[in-house]
Amino acid sequence: MEDKKVAVIMSTYNGEKFVREQLDSIINQTYKNVEIVVRDDGSSDNTVAIIKEYQQTNKNITLHEGKNLGFIKSFFELLKLVDADYYSYADQDDVWIENKIELAVQELNKLDNSKPNMVFGNSDYYNEEMKFIGKGEKNKKYSFLKALFACCGQGMTMTVNKKTRDMIIENNPKSCFFHDWWTYLLCIGLGNVAYNNITTVKYRRRKENATSEGQGYIRLLMWRIKNLLLNDGMQDIKQQMLNFKDYYYYHLSKENREIIDLFSSDYSFENSFKKAFYPKRIRSRLIDDIMIRVIFLMGVL
Repeated sequence: MEDKKVAVIMSTYNGEKFVREQLDSIINQTYKNVEIVVRDDGSSDNTVAIIKEYQQTNKNITLHEGKNLGFIKSFFELLKLVDADYYSYADQDDVWIENKIELAVQELNKLDNSKPNMVFGNSDYYNEEMKFIGKGEKNKKYSFLKALFACCGQGMTMTVNKKTRDMIIENNPKSCFFHDWWTYLLCIGLGNVAYNNITTVKYRRRKENATSEGQGYIRLLMWRIKNLLLNDGMQDIKQQMLNFKDYYYYHLSKENREIIDLFSSDYSFENSFKKAFYPKRIRSRLIDDIMIRVIFLMGVL
């Protein structure tokens, strides 16, 4: 199994406080055919010095220093910097369970590598001091329709094949909500998504995290209202759909073309009604599903 090379790609930015613990968890994986490729996104602290220190004792760590692009573009740049069979996204501040990569490789080896494939797992939540907070969502259910409105898998649990990486590089999205969401949408629309219902990551929750996931449902709901309604997040989701449609529309099944046609369409009373009363579940949680249908009726999307 270990003939497959896995590139762990990590974007860092002012991560001196936590990056050692994450690097240690990747170096100590049970799967050994791993290259760790780091792109520093313009850190002003000691992050780069720490990574260079690790390079002195580990020849499988490569460091690229770049200007600040933001983490989304930084991850897409990372995909261009290494050639491998499989690719795993890594944040700078989490801790990986020791067999995370091994489990991912086992699942990806079962799939047709001529298609874009992705495997993801679960994460549990920890505070800044790595004290356990609670378990993350398990038994995730996903579909192309749901993928248009939410990313079922977290990036740091994802591993993808080279076909996925090549397609992202070929059609680097002009706009996407998150790098992992675009990756997930690509694989579920054109290839395969495999879900391993095992916790593979200790997800460190910090004040700077991009979402409020893992901090209680009420806080997550407030984050969604603020970012999706008040900060034009729904329009960003629509733009992501339109960009995906531009690149891959004719690669989709007939059913999925009809789905993306409807939900990326401009507002009209008829379209709003069709979206709001679409017969299939749009979001996994009932309260989320109701909220998105109300948003459709409001004409926000």
